[in-house]
Amino acid sequence: MTDTMGAQRIGVYPGTFDPITLGHADIIRRGAKLVDRLIIGVTTNPSKDPMFTPEERMAMVEREVAALGLANVTVVGFNALLMKFARHQGASVILRGLRAVADFEYEYQMAGMNQQLDPEIETVFLMADVSLQPIASKLVKEIALFGGDISKFVSPAVCADVIERIAQRGRLGDY
Repeated sequence: MTDTMGAQRIGVYPGTFDPITLGHADIIRRGAKLVDRLIIGVTTNPSKDPMFTPEERMAMVEREVAALGLANVTVVGFNALLMKFARHQGASVILRGLRAVADFEYEYQMAGMNQQLDPEIETVFLMADVSLQPIASKLVKEIALFGGDISKFVSPAVCADVIERIAQRGRLGDY
């Protein structure tokens, strides 16, 4: 997959991964086939209220990536403009997962802005597997907070992490 000059094709898949879901894992697994090296960029997002600290999310993503057995995938934390991070990593591709039309509208706008910031880095959209399309970290947390079963949406290890965190904070769904 190297380019015509023999350089490795590096991709970045950014996100908060709070928590990492089976949908994220699907995009990672499929995205790793498209590039020589895939960097999972775990970031903060000021507009989100994370359940896990950046360090906890990094560890969680590293554990899930290790379970996938993908030798060309690494996990890197960042708290910067995505295009600056991607450029610093030597990336030529940003991978983004799409679940629904609402995702597309937001991601389309972001891709346009990112292209203005760095036209050398392409954004590639991967459609989520049909069975995984409804999964969103925000909804997983909400279901778990109200005592619902999230085992269909996250790995067993992530499920345990979320349940443990809710037990530490207190469950909203107890009546």
